[in-house]
Amino acid sequence: MFHNAEEVILIASVILFLSILAGKAGFRFGLPTLLLFLGVGMLFGSDGLGIQFNDLYVAQFIGTVALSVILFSGGMDTKMADIRPVATQGIVLATVGVLATTLLTGGFIYLLIQWIGGGFVHLSFPESLLMASVMSSTDSASVFSILRTRGTYLKESLRPALELESGSNDPMAYILTLLLISYVSQEGGEGTGMWVEPLMMFFVQMTVGAVLGYLFGKASIWLINRIDINNVSFYPILLFAVALFTFAAVTLCKGNGYLAVYLTGLTIGNAKIVHKKSIRTFFDGFTWLFQIVMFLTLGLLVNPSQLLPIAPFGLLVAVFMILVSRPISVFLCLLPFRKFSFPAMSFISWVGLRGAVPIIFAIYPLIAGVDNARMIFNVVFFITIISLLVQGTTVTAAAGWFKVADKPAQKESFAIELPEEIKSAMSEIEITTDVLKHGNKLMEFTLPDHTLAVMVKRRGNYFIPKGNTELHEGDRLLMISDNDEDLLQAYNYLGITDYTLKKN
Repeated sequence: MFHNAEEVILIASVILFLSILAGKAGFRFGLPTLLLFLGVGMLFGSDGLGIQFNDLYVAQFIGTVALSVILFSGGMDTKMADIRPVATQGIVLATVGVLATTLLTGGFIYLLIQWIGGGFVHLSFPESLLMASVMSSTDSASVFSILRTRGTYLKESLRPALELESGSNDPMAYILTLLLISYVSQEGGEGTGMWVEPLMMFFVQMTVGAVLGYLFGKASIWLINRIDINNVSFYPILLFAVALFTFAAVTLCKGNGYLAVYLTGLTIGNAKIVHKKSIRTFFDGFTWLFQIVMFLTLGLLVNPSQLLPIAPFGLLVAVFMILVSRPISVFLCLLPFRKFSFPAMSFISWVGLRGAVPIIFAIYPLIAGVDNARMIFNVVFFITIISLLVQGTTVTAAAGWFKVADKPAQKESFAIELPEEIKSAMSEIEITTDVLKHGNKLMEFTLPDHTLAVMVKRRGNYFIPKGNTELHEGDRLLMISDNDEDLLQAYNYLGITDYTLKKN
C-alpha cells in the first residue's frame, strides 16, 4: 500500500496526532482514552480507511515491548508503603482470582455454546477455558491509566490494591493461556501426566520471575547511583534498557518476564536513585507513547465486520464476566481476609477492566494455529470494547455508588523536588485568617532555626519572600527545613493542621 518511507512516516504521524486529539476529547466526555486509541486504529484499518495490517508476529512483538514498559513504569509509580498492607490480598486476587475467573467464565462459555447449538461454532470445554483464560486478567494499562488520569481518590487502600492486582495478574493468565494452548493442540493429552509439566512450569516461572525481578532491581539501583553519566538524559534511557533486558533475560531463563519487569520497576521506584524526577517524567510520556502504539496496532489488526456475527455471544459473555464471574472471584478471594468492606469488594469487582493484555494473549492461539482461534480473538476484542465502554466510563461514578470515594488530596502548588542526597523536609501551607493572627509579615513568625519560607504563590504568581513581605489570606507558602520535626513545631505554633510534607 505504501511506496516509500515518507508515506509511512506521514500516515503514522497523522494517526498519532488524531489519537492525541481523540484522547483529549474522550477525557472531556468521560470516555476511556485507550478505547479511543483502539477506535482510531479500527478507523484506519482494513474495514475503515484501508490500511492492511495482519502481521500477528509484529503485533505480538509490539504488545510485548509495550507491556514491558507499562508494567515497569507502573511498578516505579507504586509506593511500597501503600501496597504492603494489601499485598497478600493483591497476590491472591492475581493468582486464585484469575484461576476462578477462568473456571467460571469457561464453564459459562461452554454451556452457552451447548445452548446455542449447531447454529454457532462449536467449542470444546478446553477451548472454552482457553477463551476464558485469555481474558481472565485485568489490564494494567487500562487500570493505571484510568485511576491516574481521572483523579479518583479511594478509601480503604483500594487504589494500591487494584494497581497491584492488575500489575501482577498477567503472569497467571499468561501461564494458563500457554497451558491450555498446549492441551488443546495435543487434543487433550493422555491422563493426568499432561498437567504435571505445566504445573512445574508455573512454579518455575513465578519463582524465577520474582527472584530475578527483585535482584535485577537491586542491581539497577547500584548501577544508576554509581555510574557517572554527564548527560542527565541518558538515565531514563538506561532504565528503558533495564526494563527490556529484564523481560528478555528472565524469559530466556524460563521465568515470567511480566512479573519480573513489574517487580524490577517496583524495587527501583521505592529506592533512592539520582534524577528520579526526570526519570519518572520521561517514563510517563514514554508509557503513554507505548500505550498509544499498542492500542493502535491492535485496532489495525481487527476487522470490525467480523465482530458483528459474534456480538450477541460476546455481549452475553461480557455481561456474565462483569456481573457474575468477576464478583464471585473477588469475594471468594477477599472474604477470608476481612480487610475490605462489602462496598469496597463490590467496587473491586466492578473495576475488572479488560484491555490490551487480553487482546495480546488472544494472538497466541492464532500463532499456534488452534482451531477457532480467530473466533476467540474476535470475541476477546469485542469483550474488551464492552469492558472499557461500560466499566471504564463508570469508575468515578462507581466509587460514588459504593461510597468508597475519598476526599481529593490537596494539589501541590510547588512542583519542586530536591536531589535525594540532600537531607531535608519540604512542605507547603495555606495562609488563613488564623495564621495571620500571629502577624502578616514573615519576620513576625517565630520559626525554628534552619526553617525557611522560600517561596510564595499568590493568584498564580510566584515570588521569593523577604522578612517584611506582607502575607495575604489564600497565599500558598513553601517551607523547607533540615528536618520534619522543626516544620511540625512551626505548624503547631501557627495552628496549622492542613499541610503536605515531603521528606528526603
